Amino acid sequence: MSNPQQSFSFVHAADLHLGSPLTGLGSRDPELARRLAAAGRQAFEDLVSLAVERAVAFVVVAGDIYDGDWTDNTIGLFFARQVARLDRAGIPTIMVRGNHDAESVITRSITLPPSVHVFPAARASTHRLEACRVALHGRSFGSRAVEENLSLSYPAAVPGWFNLGVLHTSCTGHAAHETYAPCSVADLRARGYAYWALGHVHDYAELSRDPWIVFPGNLQGRSVRECGPRGAVLVTVADGRVAEVHRLVLDRARFHRLDVDCAEVGDERAALDAVEAALRPLAETASGRLVLVRVHLTGTSPAHDRLCADREGLSAEIQAAAHRVHEDIWLERLKIETRRPPAAIPATAAAIDPAALLADIDRDPEFAARARAALAEIGQKMPALPGEEIDLGAEFDTLCAEAEALILGRLSGRRC
Repeated sequence: MSNPQQSFSFVHAADLHLGSPLTGLGSRDPELARRLAAAGRQAFEDLVSLAVERAVAFVVVAGDIYDGDWTDNTIGLFFARQVARLDRAGIPTIMVRGNHDAESVITRSITLPPSVHVFPAARASTHRLEACRVALHGRSFGSRAVEENLSLSYPAAVPGWFNLGVLHTSCTGHAAHETYAPCSVADLRARGYAYWALGHVHDYAELSRDPWIVFPGNLQGRSVRECGPRGAVLVTVADGRVAEVHRLVLDRARFHRLDVDCAEVGDERAALDAVEAALRPLAETASGRLVLVRVHLTGTSPAHDRLCADREGLSAEIQAAAHRVHEDIWLERLKIETRRPPAAIPATAAAIDPAALLADIDRDPEFAARARAALAEIGQKMPALPGEEIDLGAEFDTLCAEAEALILGRLSGRRC
């Protein structure tokens, strides 16, 4: 006989990173800066609204609610206000702390409703929801770097109940994330739970369906390293078994990388036309959210020097093209990665060929050493986007090629 108490739904989210700054483009437009700063909070507000509308049994947040210690109480009050909405709707919130909001990291606190349960860091424990006969098992991070396999200490499954594990972990490993609370799928299966609500890895991933082991990904992408849809999952349980895991897309700002082949491009105008054509499919994505695009111009192109001659002007023209497609498509950064065809080196009337003079300058050891030192100093002073490190030294060859192309492009005197 089926147990009606074990038919319900719940929301699984992780890596909210509330308070994380998305300010990389803010200097261009005050309104854009405001919307970027609000994107993560609005995504969480939408998640709470959806949970209330669907009358879910509970909400699980698997770590990194905050991006780090609060500078003031603003972000803590925001989170308290949202979980209070869930509390008034009779929806409990169960969560663990991750590496960004570990007990040793967050020094401030705001009193949360009694329906919010935060698993302690001292040991793994079980929290029961009697109404739907759900046993949630979890353990928070006590410090930022947890190297032990926490899953091995999780309690045994409660017989006759729906057992759910909540864990912030790198699990099988992910190149873009630190290895914290490492474990294997086999470790998690061995606990006998019906569902594992994981956090830490920012990409959506289903590691297993028997049992279900899921990373919902982060709620809001924070840089071009986190492209594509972001959100949480809605899990439907029928007769004590997971019947459906449905991905919820909630991001309010989405990053996208756009590669535009300029091999057949003869001038700057043609390049702009190619970029605008490539941007058009993003108009639908921009409906209701910001779209932040990093444009990479690639290929061996006769327009290479002219494209590099005025990067600022070309960037402005690409931004204008983006706004012709949709008002909420913004150029995050332009990367000119084209190459000059061998026959396209501009000839000069003088016996000295500028291209020949410039070709080997970056191979001079003294020049290279001075240039790399200068780049390192500049990189240290530049603000980085969340999740992105600035290493100008690693782009030494690219920067030299761009400088060479800029000089030759301006010497040629030919602009579209």
